[in-house]
Amino acid sequence: MKPQRVARLMCAAELRGVSRRSWITTTVRDRHARPALDLAERDFAAAAPNRLWVADIAYIPTWAGFLYLAVVLDAFSRRIVGWAMDTNLRTELAPKALDMALGQRRPAGVIHHSGQGGQYTSIAFGKRCAQAGVRPSLG
Repeated sequence: MKPQRVARLMCAAELRGVSRRSWITTTVRDRHARPALDLAERDFAAAAPNRLWVADIAYIPTWAGFLYLAVVLDAFSRRIVGWAMDTNLRTELAPKALDMALGQRRPAGVIHHSGQGGQYTSIAFGKRCAQAGVRPSLG
């Protein structure tokens, strides 16, 4: 049978295909978290290195399950300056990526801009930013 015929017959019978792909949510809102201000103000052009870092966490499906990758990117050079990977999405993932970036660059007063996921609004991440002199920014 031709695919168009199958689609037409399914539509006539009011049938729809089923997607078996599982969906993972990487942003969990914490109603007790105090989010930081948006210091980047949606302007991701940096005038010099180590002024603005942007970060995110992605999930990668594998045969053994999901891998979670946290990345810190320098907005000026567009280079990845820090990353961390784990099999679970715990709050330690974001500080590990930040630690790698700090070890490579040693910035003074850099803005670290990220989404509002629980890993970036956690107390542990806020403390690590304060210790290192990093200014957190959430968009």
